[in-house]
Amino acid sequence: DTEGQNQIRVFTALVFLGLKGKICCGPQHLSGLEMVRDLCDGQLEGAEIGSTEITFTPEKIRGGIHTADTKTAGSVCLLMQVSMPCVLFAASPSELRLKGGTNAEMAPQIDYTMMVFKPIVEKFGLKFNCDIKMRGYYPKGGGDVIVRISPVKRLDPINLTDRGSVTKIYGRAFVAGVLPLKVAKDMAAAAVRCIRKEVRDLYVNIQPVQESRDQAFGNGSGIIIVAETSTGCLFAGSSLGKRGVNADKVGIEAAEMLLVNLRHGGTVDEYLQDQLIIFMALANGVSRIKTGPVTLHTQTAIHFAEHLAKAKFTVKKSEDEEDASKDTYIIECEGIGMANPHL
Repeated sequence: DTEGQNQIRVFTALVFLGLKGKICCGPQHLSGLEMVRDLCDGQLEGAEIGSTEITFTPEKIRGGIHTADTKTAGSVCLLMQVSMPCVLFAASPSELRLKGGTNAEMAPQIDYTMMVFKPIVEKFGLKFNCDIKMRGYYPKGGGDVIVRISPVKRLDPINLTDRGSVTKIYGRAFVAGVLPLKVAKDMAAAAVRCIRKEVRDLYVNIQPVQESRDQAFGNGSGIIIVAETSTGCLFAGSSLGKRGVNADKVGIEAAEMLLVNLRHGGTVDEYLQDQLIIFMALANGVSRIKTGPVTLHTQTAIHFAEHLAKAKFTVKKSEDEEDASKDTYIIECEGIGMANPHL
């Protein structure tokens, strides 16, 4: 569902406070709840598929080895999102085995998580490793990812307001299962043609990839394209192949998504901005990011971060001269300085 990312982030907030929440619970939501329950020896009431009300009572957050399995193509990346802010404040390192869909609709692809989310979120002073054992696609899932995270004493604030200039554009177009490599090549070629209409002075390197059967479960295809700037900002466009949809269209969709995010003048793309909110809220100090139009997901994430974590956010139009003609905003947060009591 389109609110999946927002709903699963609510669960993370529940870790720090024993609260009741009204949420329509799907397989990935339930798996996320159960994993967070296990991470902190908590108690859950009303946690079942289709539930609209849950009660969660947390205890001490602990590390260790934990498994979450959606048993569907539910996103492993959303499972990682709900668990990561928790285990950062655990008593010991954590190893999370996440099973489900690695490349799913309405959620970040695992490639986005590794190529864009990881290097940016690590600016908060955390480190994590993500080992993709098996990719899994809709409708069967079957993906298997191991995430290893060490706890931190506190999160550092970030200041992402200097965009710089685009220096690289690269990516991967992939196929798995019975799909031929030609589909990946067609996606890549269409994306390159689309980008070159607007960005003419950079080489665009999108690699077509055939996933082997020991790397991917089932049939799937997709593309992710990343633009990197001189100041280390990262933007992406991505799309997944669908039955009956021309490969060229999939490539063009990803390229156009990237180009939209390169036009607004911000330092993060529309999909990263809401994923950073909880880390900004927990950080020790003032964080600032420059974005394009503030998405509904971001507004919702800010709402919950303010009400549950008591962090203070401001969102205002960018006053930089270079942003005068663009829809560009500054999101600022006075973080709560969450401290790990175990370190």
